[in-house]
Amino acid sequence: MSENSKPDVQSNPLATEPINKLILRFSVPSIISMLVGAIYNIVDQIYIGHGIGVLGIAATNVAFPLTIICTAIALLLGVGAAANFNLSLGAGKKERAGHFIGTAFGLIAFIGVAVGAASLMFIRPMLHLFGATPDIMPYALPYTRIIALGVPFHIFSIAASHLIRADGSPKFSMSIMLAGAIFNVVFDPIFLFVFDMGIEGIAWATTLGLILSSAIGLYYLVKKFNTVRIRKRFLRPHLSYITGIFALGVAPCFNQLAMTVVQVTLNNVLRHYGALSDYGSEIPLAAVGVISKVNVLFMAVIIGIGQGCQPINSFNYGAHNYARVKTTYRRAVAGATLVSAVAFITFQLFPEQVVAIFGSGSPEYVRFAVRYMRIYMFVTFANGVQPVTSNFFTSIGRAKLGVLMSLTRQVIFLLPLIFTLPIFLGIDGVMYAGPLADTTTLILAIYLVRREFARMTELESLQG
Repeated sequence: MSENSKPDVQSNPLATEPINKLILRFSVPSIISMLVGAIYNIVDQIYIGHGIGVLGIAATNVAFPLTIICTAIALLLGVGAAANFNLSLGAGKKERAGHFIGTAFGLIAFIGVAVGAASLMFIRPMLHLFGATPDIMPYALPYTRIIALGVPFHIFSIAASHLIRADGSPKFSMSIMLAGAIFNVVFDPIFLFVFDMGIEGIAWATTLGLILSSAIGLYYLVKKFNTVRIRKRFLRPHLSYITGIFALGVAPCFNQLAMTVVQVTLNNVLRHYGALSDYGSEIPLAAVGVISKVNVLFMAVIIGIGQGCQPINSFNYGAHNYARVKTTYRRAVAGATLVSAVAFITFQLFPEQVVAIFGSGSPEYVRFAVRYMRIYMFVTFANGVQPVTSNFFTSIGRAKLGVLMSLTRQVIFLLPLIFTLPIFLGIDGVMYAGPLADTTTLILAIYLVRREFARMTELESLQG
């Protein structure tokens, strides 16, 4: 079959199976994979809160931007390659699809090692930039050194899970992350309490779990990848394929990088305005660290829904089945909104119970954490739309709109509000920045999707 020959795409289940069934088939493993990734941080926080205390929690919060950066790079390469792979398959270009997988393989290995080495070389200034105070630094340094050793494996495991899902194996994709998470959950208490390794034990459990996940992912990519046979020539880097991967991976990457910028800014704003308040600097840093991890857990479900729909959207858009693309988006948003509503009720009615999961603290710590959760997360019921929409645009090859949606909440709206509102409201300004940014992001998402649907309807009419 030549590069540009058109196969019978209707023989592919992505083009024929009921959409609800496909969304469940691809999204459930994706959600579990995302939840498992969040569990790495959640479990660490719980054990650190009970075994080390508030300064330990604050230390992991300070180190968290490095984790977000790794995830951003993994999404750049994994989502970018997966979207191009499925779009190429939908258009009948199997050779081109294979080149995207092979190119991604080399980029993942090279960039992972480079980022890990840079993190170790510049660890102290990096942590200071991320918001570490003198009291937090003795905990943050040993923890982050070990986490930095796992950076290449962190990037590889997440990126590989996207490539494997694109190959039509969502359950195996899920197993990659699940294996590492189980290892982490089992060995966190062993290293912390049995071997008395302190915060370093938590970091080792995470890093070793990532190594296990990477080993399983590597096995699949080398031995079991089945849609396209990965040949040696696919591994040679070509600028056109690198550019294609970056173009469609940049939206989820920017979304994660924007989270890093916001997290670093938030840490420094909290450190400054916390020192001017009755709470001090450490209490807001620790409390917001806990809430950000809870938010990551909730968003993992939402992002899992969006990422699970990627192969469906990409293949059908490449095959010009626009009606299936629109239906997939609508149902993904409906599912994400249902999850968001449950999260909203939890955050508003049970904030004390959520905070208590991560250990006890002073009355001031609990009071700040509860108030922050209720205000900052007030528009959670609508937060499912933005990530699903950003992933939707990326999956259909509309890279610029994907980037725009990925930047709206974090950079365009939230970041300026975090800077400006505390000038007038003190540390409370940080809390009110969240719902304001969420509301404006929702309005923009609705407008852009309606316009895109109208464009696809036009394309349908031209097809006759």
